[in-house]
Amino acid sequence: MRWIVALLLALATAPAALAQDRDPILVPEISQHDIVLRQGFTGANLLLYGAVLDPQDRAIEYDIVVVLKGPTEPIQVREKERVFGIWINAETTSYRSVPSFYAMASSRPVLDIVDERTAAIYELGLSYLQLSPSGSINPAEQQRFSEGLVDLRQRQGLYAQYDEGVHISQGVLYRADIPIPSNVISGRYVAETFAITDGRVISSATSEVQVFKKGFELGVEEAANDYAFFYGLFAVGLSVFMGWAAGRLFAMI
Repeated sequence: MRWIVALLLALATAPAALAQDRDPILVPEISQHDIVLRQGFTGANLLLYGAVLDPQDRAIEYDIVVVLKGPTEPIQVREKERVFGIWINAETTSYRSVPSFYAMASSRPVLDIVDERTAAIYELGLSYLQLSPSGSINPAEQQRFSEGLVDLRQRQGLYAQYDEGVHISQGVLYRADIPIPSNVISGRYVAETFAITDGRVISSATSEVQVFKKGFELGVEEAANDYAFFYGLFAVGLSVFMGWAAGRLFAMI
């Protein structure tokens, strides 16, 4: 019920916008704009919902696509190769900016809604993510590394695609549930919502979610970043001590 009440409040502000714009507009909302990463955090479920409002009251059927992206980060991908029965790092490639998290939900499979060109422009789907490799790399290698990176992050739960994950009611209201795994990083997450008809994006809107650490977890992260050397020594010393203490404990039993 809370998301319905919030949507009604958002719709109350829509008439002014409709008076200025005769194109259909999106009124998006998110169930929570802040996610706190605490000890024992097991993930969250983010509800993205809203409405498509048409000032001309045309009988148009819309498709909705929702894309949620996490902060970008540089990353190096290594390809493992088996040599004499031993797996070793072989070729590598670096990427300048890779979304730390990516999830897409759509009312129908993407290629049933738009063509490949439009999907690539708006990055609608895992196959159309615009990753940015650094340095020179031939297209075949780039595709292989990109597919490997996407596959790895899918298995980590950080990348996902939910075809038919958006539910539309009465041709106006929509909602999509996107799981947030426990291994996400802190930062600004952007939710982009697209209203599409006849293969064309006719309206879009963005919302933000802040994912952050608080309290003890934030202190540990800041210590690891600001005093990396001493933090590493402390971590090694603590591991040695715990190993010694466990050995002594089992010796006494």
